[in-house]
Amino acid sequence: MREFNKADHWDSAADRYEKTAHPYTARYVEAALARVPLTPASRVLDIAAGTGALALAAARIGAQVLATDFSPGMIARIEAKAVPNVEARVMDGQALDLPDADFDAVFSIFGVFMFPDWRKGLAEMARVTRPGGYGVVAVWQDRGAGAFMLLGQLIRRLFPERDLSPMPEAMATLSTEKGLADALFEAGYRDPQIELVTRDFELDMTAMDDLDALFGPSPDWTSLDAGQKGVIVAELRRMMEGRPQLPIPSTALIGVARRG
Repeated sequence: MREFNKADHWDSAADRYEKTAHPYTARYVEAALARVPLTPASRVLDIAAGTGALALAAARIGAQVLATDFSPGMIARIEAKAVPNVEARVMDGQALDLPDADFDAVFSIFGVFMFPDWRKGLAEMARVTRPGGYGVVAVWQDRGAGAFMLLGQLIRRLFPERDLSPMPEAMATLSTEKGLADALFEAGYRDPQIELVTRDFELDMTAMDDLDALFGPSPDWTSLDAGQKGVIVAELRRMMEGRPQLPIPSTALIGVARRG
């Protein structure tokens, strides 16, 4: 999914992301923040912040937060909220323009695993975390979450002869407890603790009107022919059973580690 590595993709998706993904990822943010003892004196860095789900939640605790993202469109939406203790800056998470050991807690919520050089992203997280400070990374288990995960499940069940597209290296590596723990350790963190957190993604029935928009970036969707897509649509409608929303349980791994 090379488009995910382009800032203009996220610039154009920022409005939709803020309305749909932000409220959902905020539910995992709560679980991540519960594992780190922040105070009003804490300096927090949010890497690949998106529209600021983690940054804004940490600010409500009283922490001083720097939110970074390589997408100016995402950063503009954080700035528009004008939260006094949140600063937002356009920045590449693989090459942070920040001093060493400058933050008490550094978070990447569903961000670093999308980086072209995700190992560099994790190493940068560790570099800017003060000794004894916290690094927190959230990644998806399996093939992502919500609609993308559901699509993979449907293709496996309805077209068992088809191979799903290979997962990017980062997702394949970090989507297991051992893989995430090992990666945090190799980046420079110690004593990683991994917890699985599941929340329901509510797929709205209105999304059925434009599945190309819903599934569009997935090569597993674009590789289907019209007939196969029709089978997927019919199965989704059957699963909906007239309900306005379809709950899709989606599991994240939240890794918390300390800087040595």
